[in-house]
Amino acid sequence: MRVLGIDPGSRITGYGIVEKVGNRLVHIDNGAIFTDTAVDFPGRLKRIFDGLLEVIARYRPDQAAVENIFFATNPQSALKLGQARGAAIVAAVHCGLPVSEYTALQVKQAVVGQGRAEKEQVQKMLKALLGLPEIAQADASDALAVAVCHINSHKLIQQAGPAVSKRQTSWRNYKP
Repeated sequence: MRVLGIDPGSRITGYGIVEKVGNRLVHIDNGAIFTDTAVDFPGRLKRIFDGLLEVIARYRPDQAAVENIFFATNPQSALKLGQARGAAIVAAVHCGLPVSEYTALQVKQAVVGQGRAEKEQVQKMLKALLGLPEIAQADASDALAVAVCHINSHKLIQQAGPAVSKRQTSWRNYKP
C-alpha cells in the first residue's frame, strides 16, 4: 500500500509518500508545494491542486490521507486553510484516490504513541521509523506523519470491521 500524506496550507502544502512493504514502512519521497503570496488566492489554490496532481502522477499512490483542521487563530485563517484542504482533497478525488482524514491528535498518537507529543518528538520518530538521513522540512514532515498514521490506522480499521471504517471518508465511488 502506497499512501500520499498531505499537510494542507494556503502558503505551503506538505506532501509525503510512504509505502508499506510487508511489516516495513518505506519512505518514497516528501516535499512541499509553495504558493506565491503575490498571486490571488484562487491562483494559489490552483497551484496546490496542480502540484498535487503532479505528485500523484509521479508516485501513483493507492490512497491519500489529509490532516484535518482542529483550530485556527482567526476565522479568516480557518477559511483559507479549509479552502486549501478542499483543493488537496479534490486533487486526490480527481485522481480516483480514496481520502481519509485525521486530526493532529490522531496523527501524533499513531506516530509517537502520545497524542500530546511535541512536533520535534514526531519528527525524530519519523526519522527513525522511515530511516531518513535527516529530519524533513516541517510541512513535509507533518505530511509524512499523516501517511504513517493512515497506514497504521488502516490495518486497525480492517481488523475492526465495517462499524469503524465508516469514520474513514472514501471517495472512490464519488459521482458528480
